[in-house]
Amino acid sequence: MAATFTVSERWAGRKRSGGNSRTATIEYIVEQDYDEQFPNATSDEKEAITALLDSAPDQWPINDSPLDNLPRACYDVEQISDRLWLGTVNYNHNEKVEDKFEYSFEMGGGTQKITQTISPMQVTKYGANAPDFQGAINVDDNSVNGVDIIVPVFNFTETRIVKSLNIDNAFKLSLFNLVGKVNASGWHGFAAGEVLQAGVSGAKSGRFGDWEITYKFAASPNKTNITIGTIAGINKKGWEYLWVRYEKSTDQNCLIQIPRAVYVHQLYESGDFSLLGLGD
Repeated sequence: MAATFTVSERWAGRKRSGGNSRTATIEYIVEQDYDEQFPNATSDEKEAITALLDSAPDQWPINDSPLDNLPRACYDVEQISDRLWLGTVNYNHNEKVEDKFEYSFEMGGGTQKITQTISPMQVTKYGANAPDFQGAINVDDNSVNGVDIIVPVFNFTETRIVKSLNIDNAFKLSLFNLVGKVNASGWHGFAAGEVLQAGVSGAKSGRFGDWEITYKFAASPNKTNITIGTIAGINKKGWEYLWVRYEKSTDQNCLIQIPRAVYVHQLYESGDFSLLGLGD
């Protein structure tokens, strides 16, 4: 029969620190209840810890805003008599606790070769009777050479702490099946098709520690109602690939190449990002 306990906060057992590293330490008296049927029964530290965690709150308030609450981080118990334990619970943001998340992002510029000016970007012509290439860039008699441009790149990572007992083959397989997929529905403020799951890595501290799972993503915006040359109503999701087929024509007695057709290719399958465990 499992022992029962009474847990009460120790008088004058609170400690607080402020500044950039805000912490709170709360001490408790964990007392095993006396049982007449088992007067000599004694508990061990596992039962005392369970009783302590059942009573200590998951978060500790430091002001009137719940957003500033400190999460429960680490704890310990010390036996001070046969049925009496001193429990200590620490609250801070320094410890990595289960289902807490960390975020990082990077925005930069990558290069991409384009062959076409896409609306609403404009082309300004100079010179007498300049031919109209319908937005094709750097055209000669035989080909559309295009130009390299800087395009925005948004990469971000999210790190989640997961208990070891939750890391099984089914969990790993669900992550594996989402690598190289784009979000099938709206997720984290992005529209469907804008976020690519670029990879997942995991690290564990010690034999019995929790897992730190890091998810890598890249985002690219969807575009709708694009016009290329005289071809209108083109829609392209963030990670789809658009290319233009050109044909030869003439304008102002000059041989030119103009858009004949536009193709939008789906390169990545869609996946249910809610299975990542990172919320909506």
